[in-house]
Amino acid sequence: MPLVPSNYRPPFAFRNGHFSTIYAGIFRKVNGVVQRRERIDLPDGDFLDLDWSESALSTKKVVVLLHGLEGDAQRHYITGSAKRLTNNNFDTCAVNFRGCSGETNRLYRSYHSGATEDLVSVINFILSNKAYEELYLMGFSLGGNLTLKYLGERHNIPKKLKAAVAVSVPCDLKDACDELLKSKNVLYSQRFKKNLLAKLREKRQQFPDAISEAQIKGIVTLKDFDDVYTGPAHGFKDALDYYEKCSSKPFLPNIPIPSLILNAKDDSFLGARCYPYEEAQQNPNLHLEIPEFGGHVGFWGKKNVSYAEQRAVEFFASY
Repeated sequence: MPLVPSNYRPPFAFRNGHFSTIYAGIFRKVNGVVQRRERIDLPDGDFLDLDWSESALSTKKVVVLLHGLEGDAQRHYITGSAKRLTNNNFDTCAVNFRGCSGETNRLYRSYHSGATEDLVSVINFILSNKAYEELYLMGFSLGGNLTLKYLGERHNIPKKLKAAVAVSVPCDLKDACDELLKSKNVLYSQRFKKNLLAKLREKRQQFPDAISEAQIKGIVTLKDFDDVYTGPAHGFKDALDYYEKCSSKPFLPNIPIPSLILNAKDDSFLGARCYPYEEAQQNPNLHLEIPEFGGHVGFWGKKNVSYAEQRAVEFFASY
């Protein structure tokens, strides 16, 4: 489908991508969201914690929310989405990826941009144990890539799965990594690395034979982290093998249900290959919206409802 025109027109301050990203990530607060936690066991012996929020009115519609790198179900963009969706008669199920719910997961592996097997487990759990008739997906950054890869790599999408929204998607992982390693993103990449290394040291305590302290000390960049841990721990040769096999971009032509990609032009995390114009033109199910502004998951909106949250409600309601 051709490029979707964007109506996003933020105030002057939010026309700076870094300001939008930092404001949304640090200063925005969302109050009044009630979450109920439910733990599910995974086929490999690990677990996921799901945080449910429910509409005041009974509903048969649920949106699965997927967070970004080193996020969780309490991040503003997740709780903000849950609040807007529940106010519009959708229940929400916010997934905490492995090791992201405040408790270390059981296995040496954790989560990554292409771990669609965990999303399959969540969807199967919902369809088998809940009475919903309509299911939707909404993913942010890493979670957006995972959402799109899941949709494009499978031929057995459940009939109850109606539509998806993916926000600030690094659909070419190498391209996004290259951007994060540039000086303009040093504050973000250093913050990610600090959090990831802290978790990796916890893994070393759990599994001392799996990784050495020398290997951890040798990690200087996010790519190094993926070479040392993400790749080998999840069955890939190295970072580049992981990026190639887990990027959602090659799967976009196969997406079988209406899916909206919302990527801001001033998102400093995304390189040129993360804007899939050609794929959107070739797949009638793929809606690509590229606002001039918005930063990375930083789409400001009036009354503390982000533009991405409102667009998701509108998009899901149309299907």
